[in-house]
Amino acid sequence: MKDGSVLEMRNIHKSFPGVKALQGVDFTLRKGEIHALMGENGAGKSTLIKVLTGVYGKDEGEVSLEGKGAISIHSPQEAQKVGISTVFQEISLCPNLSVAENMFIGRTDGMYQNWKKVNSETEKILKSMDIPATATQQLGSCSVAVQQMIAIARAVDTNCKVLVLDEPTSSLDEQEVEKLFKVMRDLRAKGVGIVFVTHFLDQVYAVCDRITVMRDGQLVGEYEIKDLPRPMLVSKMLGKEMDDMSDIHGEFQTYKPEKGVAPVFEAKGLVSDAGIKPFDFHINKGEVNGFTGLLGSGRSECVRAIFGADRVTGGKIKVKGKEAKISKPIDAMKNGIAYLPEERKVDGIIGDLSVRENIILAQQVLRGFFKPFSKAKQYEIADEYIKLLSIKTASADTPIKSLSGGNQQKAIVARWLFTHPDYLILDEPTRGIDVGTKVDIQKLVLKLASEGMSVTFISSELDEMLRTCSRLVVMRDRKMVGELSGEDLNQNKVMSTIAGGDK
Repeated sequence: MKDGSVLEMRNIHKSFPGVKALQGVDFTLRKGEIHALMGENGAGKSTLIKVLTGVYGKDEGEVSLEGKGAISIHSPQEAQKVGISTVFQEISLCPNLSVAENMFIGRTDGMYQNWKKVNSETEKILKSMDIPATATQQLGSCSVAVQQMIAIARAVDTNCKVLVLDEPTSSLDEQEVEKLFKVMRDLRAKGVGIVFVTHFLDQVYAVCDRITVMRDGQLVGEYEIKDLPRPMLVSKMLGKEMDDMSDIHGEFQTYKPEKGVAPVFEAKGLVSDAGIKPFDFHINKGEVNGFTGLLGSGRSECVRAIFGADRVTGGKIKVKGKEAKISKPIDAMKNGIAYLPEERKVDGIIGDLSVRENIILAQQVLRGFFKPFSKAKQYEIADEYIKLLSIKTASADTPIKSLSGGNQQKAIVARWLFTHPDYLILDEPTRGIDVGTKVDIQKLVLKLASEGMSVTFISSELDEMLRTCSRLVVMRDRKMVGELSGEDLNQNKVMSTIAGGDK
């Protein structure tokens, strides 16, 4: 056991039929550190966590805590008893119960029967972790971020030595992320070892002490954060040298529309009931543009107005130079507009349907449900887009909910590509997916544009926007405050426009 280590996993192997998920992986977590576990989807991160927490049994290897020799863990309950707690991306608490009930439900120490004591203890825990909630309020009335912190509070209140946070920030805004980081730093100061699984590189460098990188079920290496700059981290995750992924434009020709051709879409004074100020907007054939700004700036509300997903209350719209009325999504679809929404799990995938059924859904809506595609045609379409977008799935009949986040996202992109749109809107298409799939989607956007499709691309990651877009609309306080292109398309100019004066 290395000095200061709270957890050691040595030579961990785990296989499933036809797949070697973990091959001799080592992992060390020190007491009082935040340690990032990084890798693409399929790298083995989730499998390693499930072995640690007893969801899976290991085929070979050893797990030890605080140098006290090898231990065997056969269930998450056993893991919690020895001091290993996990908080997953999908919060597994009961929204219809109170905060206190969620904090103590399932405890076997008898205190759960003493409600006065339960509420009192809960208030102490909430205060100690600076969580803005009360013991008696219903959990469902709390924001997602507060629910996430309550899940963490429950986890660390059970003699927690090791806390695993699996994608805890994917549904949080910047302010909420910072509150979560404060909780993590406080726990680190108290000696808790934290394993942090995330796809957000910025967050890794903001809060972590060390990084372990996995690829294809194997350990790539363990690094101090100061010794692993971002381009090197991406290179190690992908297994190939990269020039900071900066020049993907060079692979595709810029589409040159004929002179005098009207914009594919234009809006004058468009406003919706979502609270955005009236805005003017246009996009040309074969162009990639984007909306940028801080979370809450109105980026998503603008594209929802364009697609008719929010009720439009004013303004005029033209599609290919002709006036059009878009009051609901089906109007937009009939005008050749497609929209991949920000929340794929809420507004995108239909989890219990197959990949095939999810891919054909939008085009089936346009055709009408009295003109269904034949099963043979459905398979032909699904197989074509599975191949085109390299969607990793056992078959077209696999329930989409069983795919990784990145592959779910590709399937929803396939859904809209199959409608053969003139104008494709992608709102946070790369959120919560691995670096390799992000690059795949960025390249797909540029390829589609080179073939004449117009694309609006929105991402919280500014470098992604700068790599992909040729024009950026800058938003602040639900109002357009600038439009940048050419030499002005750089990080400093975008940031100063977000912070600075109106256009």
